[in-house]
Amino acid sequence: MRILYGVQGTGNGHLTRARIMAKALAAAGAQVDWVFSGRPKEKFFDMEAFGDYQVYRGLTFATESGKILYVKTAMTSNLWRLYQDTKKVNVEGYDFIINDFEPVSAWAAKQAGKKVIGISHQNAFFYDIPKQGGNIVIEWFMRNFAPVTLPIGLHWHHFNQPILPPLVEPSQYSNEFTPGHYLVYLPFAGLPDIMPQLRQFPDYHFYVYQPVPEAFDEGHIHVRPFSREGFQQDLHRCEGVICSTGFELPSEALQLGKKILTQPVAGQMEQKSNALALQKLGYASVTKELSVEAIGKWLPLPKPDPIPYPDVSRALVKWLVETGGENIQQLQKELWQALPA
Repeated sequence: MRILYGVQGTGNGHLTRARIMAKALAAAGAQVDWVFSGRPKEKFFDMEAFGDYQVYRGLTFATESGKILYVKTAMTSNLWRLYQDTKKVNVEGYDFIINDFEPVSAWAAKQAGKKVIGISHQNAFFYDIPKQGGNIVIEWFMRNFAPVTLPIGLHWHHFNQPILPPLVEPSQYSNEFTPGHYLVYLPFAGLPDIMPQLRQFPDYHFYVYQPVPEAFDEGHIHVRPFSREGFQQDLHRCEGVICSTGFELPSEALQLGKKILTQPVAGQMEQKSNALALQKLGYASVTKELSVEAIGKWLPLPKPDPIPYPDVSRALVKWLVETGGENIQQLQKELWQALPA
């Protein structure tokens, strides 16, 4: 089984999903050619699972204070470079072409008339799920950024739509939490936006991941550089997570039974919609700003029960092998039924 797999590289959540799928595909004996775009090759890390992967510029999001500017993104994108890159991607001779919101391989396949299976959280927004902050421009952008022929969406609940549970890797670490320890990951905020509030809670330990050259401690606040191994260890032993409202980290926290305080990035439809979904499901506390009041109200809350999401990656690979990528409704039914009522 030969697969071309395109992955959006601007966010670590896409890479986390890709690593999970890489293990499942390798276990099935699949030969996978990986395509990444969205950041320079030297900015990728922990990429051993992908072998001799390809990297292209792709389309870069225009942002301002953490807010995605969709119109500016479209106006400033180097579409000629995108077109040239699509010509470099060979889409012939594959049994399946899979895409996680990656534009270069998606457009290369579209131009060649190939079927593309899209597996991403973004694809869930094609269906009737909780949404907030959208408009016609954003909806057009989401559909055309990385076009696919079969969009498979991932979400924390099915919302009576043909979407699947999150792709969360079975834990390899001990999940015996340390009371009073908290993980903080707010990628669109700097230390000056975080530290003053955390200083007000000296009875708690906060492990803050930021783009710093080396780790340092300020009393009960422990600042750490990005490290997948260190991040996972702190995630597993923490009592709760303070984070922005992406998809992968809340999914991992829910599976591990961590309480969540989340701050959606202003102007990001996906994050605002995720926050709305988490509130409707009762899965997290949501705040518009990281205030001392919001943190103080959240810290005493009890931990939730873990949500035992099924092994979606293995089920997806089995579905590909057995059906050739058909009848996604049956796969969806089986996966949600695997969760306790």
